[in-house]
Amino acid sequence: MAVLIQSASWAPDDELDLPMTADPVSAARAPGEADLLVGRLARGDRDAFEALYQRHARTTFAFLRSRLADRAAAEDVHQQVWLEVWERRAGYNPALASFLTWVMLIARSRAIDHQRRRQPEPLDPHLDLDSAAGASPSDTDEMLERWRLVDALARVPRDEAEMLRMRFRDGLTQREIAERTGVALGTVKTRMVAGLARLRDTLESEEQR
Repeated sequence: MAVLIQSASWAPDDELDLPMTADPVSAARAPGEADLLVGRLARGDRDAFEALYQRHARTTFAFLRSRLADRAAAEDVHQQVWLEVWERRAGYNPALASFLTWVMLIARSRAIDHQRRRQPEPLDPHLDLDSAAGASPSDTDEMLERWRLVDALARVPRDEAEMLRMRFRDGLTQREIAERTGVALGTVKTRMVAGLARLRDTLESEEQR
């Protein structure tokens, strides 16, 4: 399976932007495609595994890079995550969480495991290691929502996604975006409306899975 992951067309050495700067990896997929892939994965279909890896690997690796300062460690943990996805494929229950949420929870757990191994034993034996690693139930919810948005935004066309990033990440007005990009103000407005609609549809589709 390690060979399968390494043979996929996307690898951590490819150009990668971190949260809210990641370039889209594709346009929005047809509704239900992810469900079909996940169903095939559960039956041991390696092609489905590769397709899901291509769809989500940038997001999972970007998350690990944000949690682990060492890029080499992030690459190692990233491979562990996707090996675990393959090994635990039959245990995934789509009624409990979307596929991406399930994978991100695995990534979070493996990141915490790595941090635990790297940090010294706490002086207080009652100290919660999850807290020491910066994790809590609320942190988990925030992290999952943030990365769910990143994944959805990655499926919005590049020009529309960039407008949304400048508006909501950088806090620019539509007029300021037009001045910075040289794009006509009317076009900026049109792209933002279209981008928001695609983002909403993608998130609603994700929630229904």
